[in-house]
Amino acid sequence: MEARRPHLLGIDDGPFDKRAPDDVPVVGVVMEGSDLVEGVVVTRFPVDGPDVTRFLADWVRGLRFRPGLHGILLDGITLAGLAVVDLPALAEATGLPVIAVNRKDPTRHRLADALHAAGLPERLAVVERAPRPFAVNARLFASCAGIDPPAAARLVADTRRKAELPEPLRLAHLIAAALATGTSRGRA
Repeated sequence: MEARRPHLLGIDDGPFDKRAPDDVPVVGVVMEGSDLVEGVVVTRFPVDGPDVTRFLADWVRGLRFRPGLHGILLDGITLAGLAVVDLPALAEATGLPVIAVNRKDPTRHRLADALHAAGLPERLAVVERAPRPFAVNARLFASCAGIDPPAAARLVADTRRKAELPEPLRLAHLIAAALATGTSRGRA
């Protein structure tokens, strides 16, 4: 692998109605570097569903792209609402580094309040185990497992173009939104 051409899987979910018990589209985009899309995969996960870490680990391990991957990118530590991903457990189960990126400092996030309000306080233990976030740059933060923060920051940098988000994650966001609503919109 060229140092600046990592093969990463970006995973994001589509928008959804919190009051509807529907499944949410979950999209993975596999890219080499920031400019070569190698594949797109789609699945579904229930809103606020249980065992999201196991679900993602099983999904990723079953992908035909898995042997060539160098890591997984997530948009934060939640998926499909309040399904909290255990980053270290996902890294261990897949054998891949996992990097959760955020546009805002996640230490100021009110995830604990949302979990209490939704009647899901048992998920707080996963939130508390999440690796400490660090600033990738002035407008992007990350938490990582299975990789040290400097190496994670390099992977993020090597897969960005002009947007703040790494390209595999940005494209997964756009595709998931289009699957959920018929069109992509918003900031990606």
